Amino acid sequence: MTKIAIVTGSTRPGRNNTGVAEWVLAQAQQRTDAEFELVDIADYNLPLLDEAYPAAYQNYQNAHTIAWAAKIAEFDGYVFVTPEYNHSVAPALANALSYLNAEFANKAAGIVSYGSAFGVRAVEHLRGILSELQVAHVQKTGMFSLFTDFENFSVFKPTELQAESLAPVLDQLIPWTKALEAVRAEASVSA
Repeated sequence: MTKIAIVTGSTRPGRNNTGVAEWVLAQAQQRTDAEFELVDIADYNLPLLDEAYPAAYQNYQNAHTIAWAAKIAEFDGYVFVTPEYNHSVAPALANALSYLNAEFANKAAGIVSYGSAFGVRAVEHLRGILSELQVAHVQKTGMFSLFTDFENFSVFKPTELQAESLAPVLDQLIPWTKALEAVRAEASVSA
């Protein structure tokens, strides 16, 4: 069965990110075409990138990197849940992605974002990072507003209209994830 990780994008104390990611997981688990699991980057206590070698070498020296790499390698695809910070992707997510390379390559991803402007600028920056990691990101995006999809800017309660933005993401992500299995198989044969 295809395995998809719902990856949190923030480690900030009091973050809204967990509520959004848990909602995405609950919606995704209603499907039968893949298995979904929440992966919270906060659980890996990743300091500012502290590996001596570039991620492409996979010469990880730190226990936190080895654990993070092992977890991410388990999955065929991802849904990244990112807030928008300063017109960009959250620093914790950018840092977590920078730790790895091969574990993400030739896999697919969807993006769910939120912010004062639906997180659209974070999405565009995240797409660039994912492209460099050879992650095929689907066109559809789940987008939520801090003004209309959160009660008191802290409790995630998506409007019906915005809640409907998630299904197209998953509808594109599942077939892309399955299609890239062949690409990964071919890459491992030629390696």
